Amino acid sequence: MRLLIIEDDRDAAAYLVKAFREAGHVADCAHDGLDGYALAREGAYDVLIVDRMLPKLDGLSLVRSLREQKVATPVLILSALGQVDDRVKGLRAGGDDYLPKPYAFSELLARTEALARRQAGSGAAEETRYRVGDLELDRLSHRVTRSGREIPLQPREFRLLEYLMRHAGQVVTRTMLLEHVWDYHFDPQTNVIDVHVSRLRGKLDKGFPSPVIHTIRGAGYVLRVDEGAAG
Repeated sequence: MRLLIIEDDRDAAAYLVKAFREAGHVADCAHDGLDGYALAREGAYDVLIVDRMLPKLDGLSLVRSLREQKVATPVLILSALGQVDDRVKGLRAGGDDYLPKPYAFSELLARTEALARRQAGSGAAEETRYRVGDLELDRLSHRVTRSGREIPLQPREFRLLEYLMRHAGQVVTRTMLLEHVWDYHFDPQTNVIDVHVSRLRGKLDKGFPSPVIHTIRGAGYVLRVDEGAAG
C-alpha cells in the first residue's frame, strides 16, 4: 500500500511511518491539514490516515473538501474523540472508517489493509499498476518487469522506481527524491541517491539496448523509454 498519514503530532507520525514501512508498505506524512489536503489531491495513495484535530485545516473539513473535489481515496480518521456522535460525524464527513485513540497498531494496520482491498475490488486496481514503454510496475504485488522479464528489486529501489514512474517524462529533482523516497527534508550531503540510481539502472538496463533512467545534468533524473528501443 501507499499511504498518506496526516498527523500533527510529529512523534506519533514518525512512529506510524516507521511501523507501516516495517510492515512492507510505503508511507508519506504531512503535519497540518493544508499540506495534507494538497498531498492527498496530488498523490496516488491507497489510503489516507487523517487525525481529526489538525492545525490550519481540521480533519473533518479536510475530508469534506476532498470529497467535494471528487477525491475518492479511502480515509481512516484517527481521533481522541471516540463517542458514538463523534464517529458518526466523521463518517458523515466522508470518512470510510474511524478509529478512536488510543489504538493498537495491529488494528490500525488491519483496518487500513481492509480499506485498500475494498478500494482495489471496487475497480481501482488499474491505478496500482504503472507502465512506461516495456517497463511495468505493480504496486500490489511489488513486481517489476521489462519486456516480460521479472526484475527483483530491494524495497528502496522499488520505491525509487515507483516515484520515477509516477512522474514519467518529467524531470525529478534530487530534493523531490530525498523528500518522497527517503523522507529527508534536508540534504544530508551524501551520494545515497547516486548509489541507488546506479544500482537501479544496472538492474533495469541489463540485457537491454537502451536505458530507462536518464540524467539531466544540473537538474535531476527523468524516466522514459525511447520509442522503438523496447526489447
